[in-house]
Amino acid sequence: MNVLLVYPVYPDTFWSFKHVLPFVAKKAVFPPLGLLTVAAMLPEAWGKRLVDTNVGPLQDADLEWADMVMVSAMLVQAASAQEIIARAKSAGKRVVAGGPAFNTQRERFPGVDHFILGEAETILPLFVRDLQRGAARDVYQATERPDLAATPIPLWRLLNFKDYVSLSVQYSRGCPFDCEFCGIVAMNGRHPRVKSPEQMLAELQSLYDAGWRDNVFIVDDNFIGNMAHVKELLPRLAAWQKDRGYPYKLMTEASINLAKDPELMQMMSAANFHKVFVGIETPSVESLTECGKNQNVTTDFTSAVRTIHQHGMQVMGGFIVGFDHDTPAIFEQQYRFIQTIGVVTAMVGVLNALPQTRLWRRLKAEGRLLGTMSGENTDSSLNFRPSMGREALLDGYKQLLWSIYSPKEYYKRINTFLAAYIPTATGRVIPAELLALARSMWFIGVVSHARFSYWKLMFKTLVTKRKSFSVAVELAILGLHFERVALRAMGASGAAHPEYDNGQHYST
Repeated sequence: MNVLLVYPVYPDTFWSFKHVLPFVAKKAVFPPLGLLTVAAMLPEAWGKRLVDTNVGPLQDADLEWADMVMVSAMLVQAASAQEIIARAKSAGKRVVAGGPAFNTQRERFPGVDHFILGEAETILPLFVRDLQRGAARDVYQATERPDLAATPIPLWRLLNFKDYVSLSVQYSRGCPFDCEFCGIVAMNGRHPRVKSPEQMLAELQSLYDAGWRDNVFIVDDNFIGNMAHVKELLPRLAAWQKDRGYPYKLMTEASINLAKDPELMQMMSAANFHKVFVGIETPSVESLTECGKNQNVTTDFTSAVRTIHQHGMQVMGGFIVGFDHDTPAIFEQQYRFIQTIGVVTAMVGVLNALPQTRLWRRLKAEGRLLGTMSGENTDSSLNFRPSMGREALLDGYKQLLWSIYSPKEYYKRINTFLAAYIPTATGRVIPAELLALARSMWFIGVVSHARFSYWKLMFKTLVTKRKSFSVAVELAILGLHFERVALRAMGASGAAHPEYDNGQHYST
């Protein structure tokens, strides 16, 4: 049995970092960790080949080689997944599909022979057994939350490491919080399940033995969701990193209560974490209360973000507009909030209702759902009727993007961040960083309309914050990506937007 594992195209979003890739000569940011893990669950004797269409196209020769095609996708990849499934069926192949895109909307994917829905550890072996005896069912639905001790080490050998900016691992699944709009609880539950320190270190060692020496993204829903266990892991992870000369700069996702635990932040710094994504969402207490984001309601975000920055970890923030309690004033509030707290990587999106979330069920009961969602929160698509009205929400959102991603305001945030940031990340300078610096000097320092802000930042950082210089270069490059994503969201082509350049945005 030859199995072709195919990962669909990820569209141009904040998380794609598409416009960063040329600076570091990479083809994609992250590999498909789910497919690599599934590949390790399949019988060893089966032939396995991975095609990540974010790296290169699916070739007819790949389909000819395969007996079976397995596709995994998130909602935002649905259109690409549909094309891949259609090609595989035209080639006469058996198609197996799993992942968030298929869990609640499998009617959108005609041509799939077998759906693997939910966490694969308990149901994929059943599918393999049934397939081998010629009795595979159409749908396999997980009914339990598996112990992560059953999760194998991903099959790294299917990757070409040179294609990726960062590799990914997973430590836990689930989150103790239950935000109304979030799909994590529906997908992975409220009780965070974790891998043991021994299992986690064995996985990192396998990556080390395979030759990887660069960034690693711990892709958890909430890395600190099981606080007691993560504090058992971190000292051992720090020792593992130190013994090997700190081969990995780590990033992850966590809730804002991280800032209230100095011991935890110190542990993460010692383990060489340098970035953490936090769902900040909104400065509106009413909207936070509405969506059940209670852990954020009493947080002083200016202090919390500064504290995390002082522990050597850059906060990447998620922000949302479109809650029922949001008024047209929310857009300027969000702008001033983001500028004040100094979150440079501010990923602002429009609220959408993910299937089977509490928000989705409430809006359905209120008769406000409008259909399926694209999975992309920057493309001006809405799958519900917002209380402030569609036009007001989308116009305000676009104006907010114009504001926070103008070079003037973006570079202000970099300086606010650098004023608090105390770098602690350890490790050698890698060739990709030198290449990024050289290319940024031309593409931003000469060609870009942000060139004056760029050079001012470079010289100032060299003089006053030399240890933060590589971070400043990275943020300048990210600014180019975020600007182009924002311009696309505003309906522009990615070239200079005349209203944007003329300063018609909120201003401090």
